[in-house]
Formats: sequence, structure tokens, C-alpha cells
Amino acid sequence: MRLLVVEDEQDLVDALRVGLVRSGYAVDAAPDVDSALEKLAVNDYDLVLLDLTLPDGDGLAVCRAIRLAPGGPRILMLTARDRLADRVRGLDAGADDYLVKPFALPELLARIRALLRRDEGGTSVLEVGELRLDTARFEAYRGERPLQLTPKEFGVLHYLMSRAGQVIPAEELLEHVWDENADPFTNTVRVTVGSLRRKVTGEGEPLIETVIRQGYRLREDR
Repeated sequence: MRLLVVEDEQDLVDALRVGLVRSGYAVDAAPDVDSALEKLAVNDYDLVLLDLTLPDGDGLAVCRAIRLAPGGPRILMLTARDRLADRVRGLDAGADDYLVKPFALPELLARIRALLRRDEGGTSVLEVGELRLDTARFEAYRGERPLQLTPKEFGVLHYLMSRAGQVIPAEELLEHVWDENADPFTNTVRVTVGSLRRKVTGEGEPLIETVIRQGYRLREDR
């Protein structure tokens, strides 16, 4: 899953990036309203972490812009404004949740998982055939066998499992599992999918298929 952090405090951005990447998320950052709107116009994010107080305006403008487009990302506001009126304004502007600074990283991660679960049937556990993936525990299994996955492999498996049976282009995986620094001309997606396929397959039959010139598909019939 790919997240956008809209925050002008660089120390906080750096800390959030470390914690979020370790939890398997791809993270982009924007320090102000203008750069946030630019990134939202060209990238497809799953969730936005949004500060309200930004150097060139109010984060509510970003929130409203996101909500004008159908099918936009979830929004979690992160702000030092702790008055009830501020929380109400944020939620009325379209935020899905509101977390007051300072906050603990485990709570932030739990709130992110809760928001993303709304698009996945309300559960942190995905199951497709013998595959089971737990986003809360960062664990994956084929049957009873635990899978030792890197964060990127976990992210790719999560994306494929949430769209099992569909052919997913490599460009779409790059868009959702990698951040803006990924080179679109490298073979990073192919290498990651290849490594994931070997780990998922083990002694059993392959579950991830390569569809020539189209992308990758996680089979549902296993």
C-alpha cells in the first residue's frame, strides 16, 4: 500500500517514513499544500496522512480536493489542533479519522490498518486458497508454513491477494507498492515477484502466474 505524508516538520516525516516502511508501506512525502496536490494529481495513493497546519495554507484544502474526486484515498489527519471544533471541521471536510499530536507509532499503525480494512471487508486477515496474510501481525502463511517475506514481497502479495484472479500489470504494482523514487525502467517488480513466487510455491504448485505482456495473476483455485 502506498501512503502520502503531508507534513512540513522534516524530523517527523523522517521518523514516520522509517516506521511506515518497516511496516511494509511505500511512502511519499509533501511539505505543503501545493506539492501535496501535485503528487495527488499524478499518483494513486491508498491513504493520506495529513497535517492541518502547512506553510502555504490549511490542510483542509487538501482534504476537500481529495473528496472532490470519486474513489480517492482514505484520509487520516495528524495535527496538534486538539479542540473539539477542529476535529469536527476535519471530519466534516472529509477526513476518515483524526489523530492528535503527539502520538505513538503503534496507535498510528493501528489506525492506518483500520482505515485500509474498510476496503477489504473489515478484516486484517486475507485468505486466498492456502494463502493467509495478516496485515496486523505482518505475517503470511501457505497452509501452516510461515513465509519469510521482505516488506516489498509482503506488499506485492497483499496487493495480489486483494485482487486475486485479476491480471495486475507491473506498472500498477510499481504504483502501489513502491514510492516515487522507484525507477520505472528497472526490473525491480519482476525480481520481487520472482522471489515472492519461489517463497510462496515452496514444495507446492505455483500460485502466481505471469501473463505474457499483461502482468501477474494470483490464482484463486489453489
